[in-house]
Amino acid sequence: MQNRRSFLAGGAVAALSGPVMGANEKVTLALIGGRNQGRGVALRAIQAGAEIKTFCDLDPAILEKTGADIAAAQGKKPGFEKEFRRVLDDKEIDAVVIAVPDHWHARIAILACQAGKDVYCEKPLTQSIRDGQLVRDAARKHNRVFQVGTQRRSSEHFRRAVEYVAAGKLGKVCEMKAWIHQVRGPLPPQPGTPPPGVDYDAWLGPAPKRAFDANRFHYNWRFFWDYGNSELGNQGIHVLDVAMWAIQKMKGVERSLPGRVSAMGGIHWLQDAKEVPDTQIVNYHYPDLLLSFELRSFAHDHELHQGALRGQPTDFYTAFYGTEGTLLITQNVSRVFFKDGSPGPVEKGVAETHERNFLECVKSRQRPNSDVEIGRLSTTMCHLGNISYLLGRDVRFDSKTETFPGDGEANRLLSRAHRAPYELPEA
Repeated sequence: MQNRRSFLAGGAVAALSGPVMGANEKVTLALIGGRNQGRGVALRAIQAGAEIKTFCDLDPAILEKTGADIAAAQGKKPGFEKEFRRVLDDKEIDAVVIAVPDHWHARIAILACQAGKDVYCEKPLTQSIRDGQLVRDAARKHNRVFQVGTQRRSSEHFRRAVEYVAAGKLGKVCEMKAWIHQVRGPLPPQPGTPPPGVDYDAWLGPAPKRAFDANRFHYNWRFFWDYGNSELGNQGIHVLDVAMWAIQKMKGVERSLPGRVSAMGGIHWLQDAKEVPDTQIVNYHYPDLLLSFELRSFAHDHELHQGALRGQPTDFYTAFYGTEGTLLITQNVSRVFFKDGSPGPVEKGVAETHERNFLECVKSRQRPNSDVEIGRLSTTMCHLGNISYLLGRDVRFDSKTETFPGDGEANRLLSRAHRAPYELPEA
C-alpha cells in the first residue's frame, strides 16, 4: 500500500483519467440505497442535471416509494434492482450513489471503482481505518472521481469561514470545538420479522449474523456497532469535518490527524436498545492545538439558539477560539466575536452544492470538494474517537503510519471482520 503522502501528490485539482464530458452532457447515475439520505442526494442530483437510470434497494416498499419520487423529479421512472452487482455491470451508468448502511460502504465502493464507476458515497466513508485506506487505494488505482457526503465542503459560507480562520484573523487559534445536540427518542427492542420481500441476510451482508429486530433496521441501524459508527460518525463527522478543514488549511492535509485522543462518555440517559453513547466528550490533541467534540442526545443548547446565533436554531456547531476572537458557525450562520467586544462579520448560510460539484467533476475529471482522501481523514477522526471510547482510555496515534505504536489492543481495532462471503475484494 502506498503511504498517505503519495496519494496527495498533485493537490485537490489533480486531473483523473477518463473521457472529459461536455458541460451540457447528462451524467447517468445509479442510486444504491434510497430510503433516507440517498433519496435526498438523488433528488438534488436530478435538480443539478443528472439522470437516475437505476435504483437499487433491498426493500420493495422503498423501491416503490423513492422510485416514485425520482420518477416525478426527472419525468422518467428508473429501473429497479435488488442486486448491486448488476448495477455495476451496466456500461451506461457513469457513477453510483452509495447510501446504504455504513457496514456496506467499503465493499460496494471498492467494487464500483473496479467496475469503472465514479462514486458519491455517503458519510462516514467506512467502518474502520483500514477499510478507509483500502477504499482510497481503489479510487486512486482506478482513477475514479470519488466524493464523500460531507457536504459542508461545498458550502460557500463554510469555505469563507475556514479561510478566515486560516488567514490568522482570529489570532493564534489554540482551541476548536465541534458539538451536536440532537435529541434522540427512546428505542425499545422490537423483535419480529423482516418486511415482506426483504432478504435480511443480504442486508446484514458483512455484519454478524443476528435475529431481525426492527430497531436494528431502517435508520436506527446507526445506533448499533454492527452497522454504524456511533453519533460521532453519524452526525459528528459534519462538525468535525469543518474543524478538520481549517486544520488542513493551517497545517496541510498530511498533518491533519492528531497524536493523542481521549474519549469519555456513555449511555447516561435512556437505557434502551441503543448501544452507542448518548453523552460524550472526545479530545483530539495536536502539538499546539486542542480540538474537542461534544455529544448531547438529551437536550438542546437553548442559550445558543436564542443568543449568539440570533434566533437561528440548529443542533450542529463548530467553533474556533483564537487569541483575538472567536468564530462560531452552523449550517445557518457564521458569526465572529472579537475579544475587545467589537462586532465581527456575520454571514448567513447558503445552500450546499455537493451533488452539483460531484457531477461537474465527473465531467471534468477533477477531484471534488470532499475527495475520497479528504472524507477518509474526517472519517478517521470518528474512528479514533470510537476506539478510545471502546477501550476506555487515551490512545496515542502515529499519523504517518496510521497505527498506535506499541498498543496491540488499539491496533486490533484498526480493522473489522467481514462475514463470509462478503469479505472485501483486493483494491
